[in-house]
Amino acid sequence: MASSTNPAIKAVVFDMDGLMFNTEDIYDLVGQAVLSKRGHQFTAELKHKMMGLRSHEALTTMIDHCGLNDSVEEIESESYELFGRLLPQQIEMMPGLAELLGSLEQASIPMAVATSSAPQFADLALGCFDLKPRFDFVLTSQDVVRGKPEPEIYLLASERFAIAPNEMLVLEDSITGTTAAVRSGAVTVAVPNIHTVGLDFSHVEFVADTLYDPIIKQLVRLV
Repeated sequence: MASSTNPAIKAVVFDMDGLMFNTEDIYDLVGQAVLSKRGHQFTAELKHKMMGLRSHEALTTMIDHCGLNDSVEEIESESYELFGRLLPQQIEMMPGLAELLGSLEQASIPMAVATSSAPQFADLALGCFDLKPRFDFVLTSQDVVRGKPEPEIYLLASERFAIAPNEMLVLEDSITGTTAAVRSGAVTVAVPNIHTVGLDFSHVEFVADTLYDPIIKQLVRLV
């Protein structure tokens, strides 16, 4: 439970992929489709190298790892087309998201999204559930020079909210994302999914099972 000596949480920032939605599952399908055409497999090792990075950095990692001759722009265009086709059929909210958003809104706690995805990917995913209007702002890969695990995106979020980083709660599912949040000074909760459960989150003070976990409401003092 949050200590009474800590500053009260004044805003909550959500990562998107793997935290709000099952989009990591869809990225797996896209990655496998892209690489199978080129005689490669989208392995767990490669997936973990790419997870949480901005699109350009993630695809550069893919190209280097597999020794592809394609440009980042070519892979990105192909991936965006596949993602756009698969997303409406397969996207789902992660367990507890709808309920948590409702509780935070009822308590008038400001919310934002800070994702490593490109703006067009974020708009597609959030648009499937018309969630974008429920957030004060959405930060994407285009808003920062240094992506996660650097803390820039979360420092920018605290500036937008006009609060100190330690007055902001960040919810993340990956090592890359939680590292960025911790480095920013934000109160950070890791919410591992099937792709990241079992990884070492010892750098994070709080680890939740799902977005239903009571620790999240305790930190925001909703209970």
